[in-house]
Amino acid sequence: MAKRVFEIAKELGIKSKAIVEKCRAEGIPEDVIKNHMSTVSAGLEATVHDWFRAGDAAGTAVETAEQVDIEKVRAKPARRARAKAKPVEKKVEETTSAPEPAQAETAVEDAEPTQRSAPAKPAKPTKVAAAVKTPDTASRQPEADETAGEVEQSQPAAPAAKTTQPESPPKPAPMNVPTRPQVIKPAGPQLEKKEAVRLSGPKVVRVEAPEPADAMRPRRGGGPRSPGGGGAFIPAGPMEDDRGRSPRRGGPGGARRRGGTGRRHSEMEGGGGSWSEQDLAEREMRLQRSGGYLKQRRQQLRRQESERPASPAQAGGKVTIAAPFTIKELSAATGVKAADIIKKLFLQGVIAKINNSIDPEKAQEIMIDFDIELEVTEAKTAEERISEEFKDRQRIDERPRGPVVTILGHVDHGKTSLLDRIRHANVAEGEAGGITQATSAFSVPVQVGDEEKTIVFIDTPGHEAFTSMRARGANVTDIVVLVVAADDGVMPQTIESINHAKAADVPIIVALNKIDKPEATEANIQRILGELAEHGLNPTEWGGDTEVVRTSAVKNEGIQELLEILDLQAQLLELKADFDGPASGTVIEAKREEGKGSVANILVQEGKLKVGDFIVAGRAYGKIKRITDDRGVTLKAALPPAPVQIMGLDQLPDAGDKFYVTDTLSKAQQAAQQRREQERHEQLVQPKVTLDSLFNQMAESELKEIKVVLKADVQGSVDVIKNEIEKISTEEVRLKVLHAAVGGITESDVLLAEASKAIIVGFNVIPSGKARRLAETKGVEIRSYRVIYDITDDLRKAAEGLLEPELREEVLGHAEVRQVFKISKVGSVAGCYVTDGVVERDALIRVTRNDIVIEHDRRLEQLKRFKDDAKEVRAGMECGMKIAGYDDIKEGDILECYKSVEVKRTL
Repeated sequence: MAKRVFEIAKELGIKSKAIVEKCRAEGIPEDVIKNHMSTVSAGLEATVHDWFRAGDAAGTAVETAEQVDIEKVRAKPARRARAKAKPVEKKVEETTSAPEPAQAETAVEDAEPTQRSAPAKPAKPTKVAAAVKTPDTASRQPEADETAGEVEQSQPAAPAAKTTQPESPPKPAPMNVPTRPQVIKPAGPQLEKKEAVRLSGPKVVRVEAPEPADAMRPRRGGGPRSPGGGGAFIPAGPMEDDRGRSPRRGGPGGARRRGGTGRRHSEMEGGGGSWSEQDLAEREMRLQRSGGYLKQRRQQLRRQESERPASPAQAGGKVTIAAPFTIKELSAATGVKAADIIKKLFLQGVIAKINNSIDPEKAQEIMIDFDIELEVTEAKTAEERISEEFKDRQRIDERPRGPVVTILGHVDHGKTSLLDRIRHANVAEGEAGGITQATSAFSVPVQVGDEEKTIVFIDTPGHEAFTSMRARGANVTDIVVLVVAADDGVMPQTIESINHAKAADVPIIVALNKIDKPEATEANIQRILGELAEHGLNPTEWGGDTEVVRTSAVKNEGIQELLEILDLQAQLLELKADFDGPASGTVIEAKREEGKGSVANILVQEGKLKVGDFIVAGRAYGKIKRITDDRGVTLKAALPPAPVQIMGLDQLPDAGDKFYVTDTLSKAQQAAQQRREQERHEQLVQPKVTLDSLFNQMAESELKEIKVVLKADVQGSVDVIKNEIEKISTEEVRLKVLHAAVGGITESDVLLAEASKAIIVGFNVIPSGKARRLAETKGVEIRSYRVIYDITDDLRKAAEGLLEPELREEVLGHAEVRQVFKISKVGSVAGCYVTDGVVERDALIRVTRNDIVIEHDRRLEQLKRFKDDAKEVRAGMECGMKIAGYDDIKEGDILECYKSVEVKRTL
């Protein structure tokens, strides 16, 4: 707890004024130490104790006291007071005897070897003890003035003893004091405040250093003076403070005093104090720490700045940052102040704040001004980090695996029939319209020689609308079987399938199907082989490297040969997979089933998939509840390569998404949530409004729209149908899919269609009873389809019905003006000869003169044959014609008769 000035003065036995003046002399502000009631901090309190106690240990000495006459001692102060005109000073108790001065000197000399002399310039000025007025202190004997003077010269610190203020005069000592002085050895430096010394006869006393207190220079008395010229009062000379500075002139102890430079004064400076080794060590430590907190803090900051590496803004160089980032993050990465970045943006016409995001290209331009090369990288998502973990994982049980074969080709070339013959099934009959409309995968055990092996087949649609499905099938496969009909040859989707296989960098085996048909002649087969060679597939029978197998799904021809070639190709590829550890693979298809929820057909490509695993697939995640194979058999685990169906996902993933098994559900949820937020952000992104975009929006507001709510059975079909519907849009009519999802038609779909004036299109799904009744009540149209082509055809017809009809000109005939008749109240009437075609009344007339059109879109008001009105006049006949609102007709003009016809437009 902080103390006040008077409390510290009381502890030190000095006046408060001495502490105040000392603090001012040391440069302490007056507002810190004003008076005796000022509060002193703990650090300043320790410094004050150092100032006023340093002389205590230095002036400690041991003297021997001789027998003293009490009466003479009492009479001494009065005589001295008259001689010095009552000086204000404090006397030190001494018991020096006049008859034996030599013994006193000997006692002092004996005590000095046990003490250490203080430095010539102590850390604080030694103040005179006369400022402390003590009337009851003992004085020197009057009979030994000269001897006392010698003692003072030999030991100048003795005149100022410890201040004692007894309440009553000391009692006289008993008279039975031994005549021989007793020498007391020094007990070391004084570290604690001693009790007041009371005179009780001749005994050993402890002489202490004078208390540092400021005092006025005493007036010169009339008595005898010492050889130094200063009388009995010898003040201390100017000395340096703790920081090595001399006191200011005019300050306490700073003025030059008369008599202060004599021999006695130099002796006081040279040997007036005694210091122990511990005192000197403590003093040195305090001096080293006297720099203060601010000085130490500045030194520490300088060291940190010297050790801190230079920022890119100072040294230049290359900085890498992940996008997206804010101005604050850019400033932290580059070391450029955010205010400077905002200023640069402002000069470019962009008003931004520190937490606003900044365009990467603009950030790179700004950093060029600061000699910094900024490299912007895309931030890795949780799904990407999981993918990298799977790539770098340690393979536990790596073994050879069966191949994954994808069937590609043009529509109606027999792909599904060929696969049915291989797996001994009849899937083709169940396909609506006789075509495959979804991707499916089958695991087929086949007999190759004496061994039974498993091959996974992926069947893809062949229609042009299923380009994305064919691309997904080619990306997950090891071998592509390109089915080409022998009676049809290479078709557009065949060429597209070839390109997909080449893009996936997988080998291609051609199955020349339908060789049992009459059209499959040898000439046609050679023509087809030539077409394949044109697209980079050179048959082996022509010296190429592409195997061409002639097959017939109907007669079961070439099937075994095809399987053997597939097995041989798989052996050449040396396919391997890890049969243990977390599983990963690809989503082939996804749908929503009643009672099962979200169901995904996946292909396990690595690891072991088990019931209870945590899985993430695109935007969907969950815990696997059930695993079934392609035939509906429930499994506990699936090994690669295995096409299986899983249950337990919270949403439907997109076809083609990669799936991964994670350690925890939270990890899978984080990856799926990031995918959903990214998709939502892409949907909410609005382009900046400019004049061009504003005009486009105004033009779009005039467009006619057909709004569609789409529901399908599987996710792949949803994507395909949505893309096909959006392709129908034109500049005048736009088809907009408001909502596309997997599952049956529900009441919410009907309400959405009713609010937005849309139609509901269902593919392989039907509405529920409540949804159907609600649609009838609200007047919402629901259409269900089983073939994708029917959806696109109907929507195209509906869009064509919204198109404005096209106006076309139909030329009827031409007439030449032979003579012009001016009739009052009627105007000019042209006598014409019909050169070709027919001229009809109320038709449109275009007037041309010298092959230049001078008037058009004029109506033929009257048409007469002689004097009779006529409805039409044919070629080779004469007639009179009156054009409404136009009389500037001249002979030789050609009148073209035509009419505008509305023609229905198509897409």
